[in-house]
Amino acid sequence: MQKRTAAISLTLLVLAGCAAQAPDVGAEAASPYPIPDEVVAVAGPNQDLTTARLDPADDCYWYYHAGPVETTLVPLRAANGNQICNVRAS
Repeated sequence: MQKRTAAISLTLLVLAGCAAQAPDVGAEAASPYPIPDEVVAVAGPNQDLTTARLDPADDCYWYYHAGPVETTLVPLRAANGNQICNVRAS
């Protein structure tokens, strides 16, 4: 009986060490998105903002869309369907 109790206790201790730890997130934690908050607010739904980036060639934001066959770089669009770009100074 003592061996069984010891085995159960040991198993519970080992499994307790495998539990996932929740990270401490403070108020000053950085945004999970690599783009400005203004762009996040304008972006439409169903786009992976964690992969979004600014392309210096056209000054527009792009993100990686993971489709069933391949992952493709596509333009980041606002809720109204327009591509999100920075205004160029002339």
